[in-house]
Amino acid sequence: MTTTAPRRDELAAFLRSRRERLTPAQVGLPPGLRRRTPGLRREEVAQLAGVGVTWYTWLEQGRRINASVQVLNSIARTLKLDAAEREHLYRLADVPEAPQDGSCGALEPEVRTILNNLDPLPACVYNSRYDLLAWNDAYASLFSVLVSGPPPERNAIWQCFTCPECCNPVRNQDIEKPLMVATLRAAFVRHLGEPSWVDFVRRLSAASPSFAKMWADHEVARPGTRMKIFQPSTLGPIRVTSTSMALSSPPETRMVVYTPMDDESRERLAWLRDHPPLVAPHSH
Repeated sequence: MTTTAPRRDELAAFLRSRRERLTPAQVGLPPGLRRRTPGLRREEVAQLAGVGVTWYTWLEQGRRINASVQVLNSIARTLKLDAAEREHLYRLADVPEAPQDGSCGALEPEVRTILNNLDPLPACVYNSRYDLLAWNDAYASLFSVLVSGPPPERNAIWQCFTCPECCNPVRNQDIEKPLMVATLRAAFVRHLGEPSWVDFVRRLSAASPSFAKMWADHEVARPGTRMKIFQPSTLGPIRVTSTSMALSSPPETRMVVYTPMDDESRERLAWLRDHPPLVAPHSH
């Protein structure tokens, strides 16, 4: 680990405090006799987490040892850490944060209200893997193929690289695709070793040689504001400004809003909104 001494001391104190608040009964252990300190013993945490007693003792003493994502995740489960505590643990250990296997939790009801009130502007919520979590009707009319797919395939970058040219509304793909891959690559480092992320990249690489080549370039980027060009069905080009805004909860989610850049684009979006494709479901 590359943490400084104060960070290691904070990590040690945090682990001790979380261990001492648990009772044997909470983790399915008999109470035993004569416990000199409250909570679980170090060897009990190590056993339940599947790690060596000496290694866990050193970690709790703040020594300079390597802690993998998988091992820290096991310790977090054993100590029954909530989402905030889990995030705190990984920051103290100075390793990529590892939330539970691709899960990002439920969106706040207010977020869905905002999406609906943004209509007629297309708007949606993605997580850092480009999974589509929520959208409004205007977005559904623009991305009918994406929103009508089954949940495992409801992913913007997957659709962008695997959708046939005739059904892909993105027109400036030469610019947009590399930026999407670079944004995904920057998020991937926070999920190293997570099966769902590793499998997603593996499957998309197999399905799209173009994605595989861009992924191998190791370019990174952050979500941001940029111009995009769409041309669904027989309409003319729709030029929009794509604005990405991070949400505080769930972690690693962002709201994306598409604002037309000219009157023609605004009129075409309005027509599309009033004539949605038959495959597009209602807002989610």
